[in-house]
Amino acid sequence: MLLFLLLLQFPPAGAWPERLNPAYDSVAAFAIANESTTDRNLEIAHYQSFGREPFGDGVGLFKERGPATGLIIKNGVIVAKWGDPDRVDMTFSVTKSFVSATVGLAVDRGLIPDIHQPAHLLMGPIAVVDPHPRPRADIVGSPMLLDLFPTPHHKTITWDHLLRQTSDWSGTLWEKPDWADRPARDIRTDMQRERHPSGTVFEYNDVRVNVLALAALNVWRQPLPEVLKTHLMDKIGASPTWRWLGYDNSWVVMDGRIMQAVGGGGHWGGGMFINAYDMARFGVLMQNKGMWNGQRVLSERWIELSETPGPANKELGFMNWYIRPDGSITHLGNGTNVVYVNRKSGVVMVARWIANDKLDELITRAEAVR
Repeated sequence: MLLFLLLLQFPPAGAWPERLNPAYDSVAAFAIANESTTDRNLEIAHYQSFGREPFGDGVGLFKERGPATGLIIKNGVIVAKWGDPDRVDMTFSVTKSFVSATVGLAVDRGLIPDIHQPAHLLMGPIAVVDPHPRPRADIVGSPMLLDLFPTPHHKTITWDHLLRQTSDWSGTLWEKPDWADRPARDIRTDMQRERHPSGTVFEYNDVRVNVLALAALNVWRQPLPEVLKTHLMDKIGASPTWRWLGYDNSWVVMDGRIMQAVGGGGHWGGGMFINAYDMARFGVLMQNKGMWNGQRVLSERWIELSETPGPANKELGFMNWYIRPDGSITHLGNGTNVVYVNRKSGVVMVARWIANDKLDELITRAEAVR
């Protein structure tokens, strides 16, 4: 491990050392030949997929995507690239790994003293900016503040449960009910069922990820994009071009300031808009367990927790940390977008807009080059 750390190079802001290796040309050609068939107009693509769900209307911004794009980094040096790595595109659920990072930054600073503590203990009342205000007389006596964790079940939900997507949180956030995300075949039964004990059942659910992001906003008391920029992206030399966007209706007032709550993906639009180079910098940070050129950005303990699977899903750590059988990690999003990290081989790869069923073969091809 010490030898790897000595070999690893950290790119300065605004530049990245390249030693392009022709041996990777066939890998790049494979990625280009297997570009996703998803419509490049991602709003149209939404209404061909998630937009068909109940309450599936887009409430965030979409952006037309670029071509199949990628980078392969070996020990911190770019050895292959294809497509348009400078292009800022949606990255969908890779955003979840950035949500997780903001929680980790809060834990490292003691703002969240224990991830096994119920999250409601750190929550104050949330004042939501109503995009469709009604006359006060029409709503007199109605709840005026948002309580994220109102019921006995909600009060058992810990930060760890939210990070592992095992909370079974129920409710509606930003006009999206939890049951409408990838809905069950029998919606009525699912809506009326007893909640699973927190921590026991995994369910990939973007409403609950948005709950975690809003809970983290309440702890930080400042927008999560600001947190991420100050404490992580600036430290790893990321470009000024990335944007983390919320929804049209996800505005709150905190400490006299109106701020947008962001979410964990582009399920209804929004999420992280970012280029491949900045995604790769994030991957190199994770490859080096939270260190960047001698500076600690995220604690090693947080990285270890992030890539440790929980009892309800043996393939997933925190949020979107997918653990592969060989110990490598992928941060995976729709599209398909991926940040692949392998500490043993020294490889970090960003692949964008590749057909989902070709991703494993792409990784195998990249790792086969010597």
